[in-house]
Amino acid sequence: MTEKKIQGRHLSQLVDPDQLDLQPLKSLDPDEVVDTDELLQAMSKTAFSGRSLGEALDILEIMVEDPECHVVATFSGAMTVAKMGTIICKMIDKGWIDTVISTGALMAHGFIESLDLRHYKYESEKHNDETLFAGGLNRVYDTLEPELNFIQAEKVMDDVLEDIQGEEFMSSYSLCQAIGRHLNLHYQGKGILKSAYEKGVPVYIPAFTDSELALDVATNILRRFPQVSQGSFDAKTLPFQFNPFLDLYHYTHRATQAKKLGIFTIGGGVPRNWAQQLGPFVEMAKEKLGEQSWNIKRFQYGIRICPEPDHWGGLSGCTYQEGISWGKFVPVSQGGRYSEVYSDATLVWPILIKGLQERLNKKRAG
Repeated sequence: MTEKKIQGRHLSQLVDPDQLDLQPLKSLDPDEVVDTDELLQAMSKTAFSGRSLGEALDILEIMVEDPECHVVATFSGAMTVAKMGTIICKMIDKGWIDTVISTGALMAHGFIESLDLRHYKYESEKHNDETLFAGGLNRVYDTLEPELNFIQAEKVMDDVLEDIQGEEFMSSYSLCQAIGRHLNLHYQGKGILKSAYEKGVPVYIPAFTDSELALDVATNILRRFPQVSQGSFDAKTLPFQFNPFLDLYHYTHRATQAKKLGIFTIGGGVPRNWAQQLGPFVEMAKEKLGEQSWNIKRFQYGIRICPEPDHWGGLSGCTYQEGISWGKFVPVSQGGRYSEVYSDATLVWPILIKGLQERLNKKRAG
């Protein structure tokens, strides 16, 4: 008797999935969920970005609970304007982040938050951009940053720079540390740089001059050395020399001392790539200069929340799988664990952190 065929295959060739150790999915029932942790556990058994977010919680738990894992967090996009700054503070305060790498704009707007200054809702039916400009109301998508905030922030930055007079060399890390120290001494509210200073977490801004903080520093220098604007000045007369290589060496030394590395990324861009160049940089130094005290380190865990797909070919869309080819990440076959969530961070980041809080609280309660 001829064996029945299905789409050209014999019935005996078809595989029972339960014999392949495949994980069955499960329809999400909201009646079975009592908290955010359980919601994310349920989502991890679904599909698409929901599954990625659920799996991200498992990886994030491993990262923050592993005492041998140094967690590098990179942030880009207008996350502090979008009122995500407190989440970053929480992650620092809880000891879930060991290093912060960020855009300058994100830290500048967070600095404004720490001064208890406000951002405001933009309503397109009430405002137009010409009127906003005339009134000194700077728009970031659906949010307004008053120019008055920047004026107040500049005054505080002048005080910070007064405190650090006499320094010969500075970098973004040392400037952020000085700002955090000043906030700790003079302001009661929460702030990213304040939390980072209190917890000893370095903050690096690789593209520092692309920020309002840097413009405040530049304006302060112009006030003290007006000849700079005329193009005739001796760099040695400036208050300090800004050297970004101090950031690179400081970050590399700290990260290569860790037994394991994890990375938590919001968005992409310069912060993410600057963090991830660690492995190739150390490898290059060893190959060209001989034995170095630094150990080659690759990220073993990674979580990225970014809406940009990889087919644009940009750094924001670069996948962890692609990063393996550059020697930046440990392959999955060797223990690497990664989750990439293609979504707006303001939607899923708060859910992820709330789920982590609940999960760890339940573990602590026994």
